[in-house]
Amino acid sequence: MGIVLLGAVLLFGAVFGMKAIITKATNAHFDNMAQPAVAVTATTAKGERWRQSGEAVGTFVAVNGTDVTAEAGGVIREILFQPGQRVKAGTVLVRLNTANEEATLRALEASANLAAQQRDRWRELGKQKLVSQAEVEERATQAATSLAQVEAQRAVIAQKTVRAPFDGVLGIRKINIGQFVAPGDPLVNLQALDPILLDFTLPQQRLAQVAEGSVVRASLDGMPGKTFDGTIVAIEPQIDPQTRNFKVQARFVNEDLALRPGMFARIAFDLGGDRSVVVIPQTAITFNPYGNAVFVIEEVKRAPGEKDAKGQPATGNKLIVRQRFVKTGATRGDLIAVTEGLKPGERVVTSGLLKLRNDAEVTVNNKVQPAADAAPKPGNS
Repeated sequence: MGIVLLGAVLLFGAVFGMKAIITKATNAHFDNMAQPAVAVTATTAKGERWRQSGEAVGTFVAVNGTDVTAEAGGVIREILFQPGQRVKAGTVLVRLNTANEEATLRALEASANLAAQQRDRWRELGKQKLVSQAEVEERATQAATSLAQVEAQRAVIAQKTVRAPFDGVLGIRKINIGQFVAPGDPLVNLQALDPILLDFTLPQQRLAQVAEGSVVRASLDGMPGKTFDGTIVAIEPQIDPQTRNFKVQARFVNEDLALRPGMFARIAFDLGGDRSVVVIPQTAITFNPYGNAVFVIEEVKRAPGEKDAKGQPATGNKLIVRQRFVKTGATRGDLIAVTEGLKPGERVVTSGLLKLRNDAEVTVNNKVQPAADAAPKPGNS
């Protein structure tokens, strides 16, 4: 029995020992095996002088914009506008039924005329000392009251004629003939589109860099390649304590009505002066929460006895990459300015970044390069 147990222990020990030797040899082989070079595209960082500029995003708003409403309630008798029509201030848009109010007005006018005649008669009698001065004043008060009631009724009738409060463009009507509307019910939207305003916000550090009268340029995603020039007309004097931003408003001429309230726009404005920057394509930047980085390509000598991925002896120099953290600045099209961490003339990887790690060997293949244009244009423009 002892001999059998001893034989089993020796047998299993030999099996596990052999397996451990094979595993160690396999791991050593893969640990020392050269990684194949990663194919990437690369570009050389360039030094340029960029005019200092600021960027922001904003929304277009109308100088005047409102839902036109009726001051008095009633049934709609006439609709005198077309949707999308351009109107001037004072243009009649809607008339409500005023039959009852006009009948009441005629009755009040008759009462006012009688009160005026009695006032004049009592004044003559007062001059002849036939009635007291108190009666004369009472008749004058009654006449004035009647005239005030007439004017009030005329105002009620005028409220039932709805006019455009300012020049602008009408929207889609929200009413129909014969419909009853209550005071304050919206009838149609009216927007003043020329000129038009653009509201945007800037951080408090920019407060000293913008001024009324400065020119800003707006671009819209829906109109690629087209920019609109405007002028800053107002700067909010108060800083928002929650965001530490302040609001700026610019005015744009909009004769062709291409700009509409609610449109999103990107704004650029000059801050004055030029400065030297290092420029690379935006695709070369790895944007991370803990900092932006690039992979810089360096040429180094191979170690003695180094082998390639096929296990063959490798000679000559090789290209490796090292990750470097940088500080980035403004962007222009596909390009981005690097303010710290990179020098002109250094080569950086522009594509294939996800496959890289520090000291990884690379080969540069620039047959297909990512876009790197300061003013890119879509292919269908």
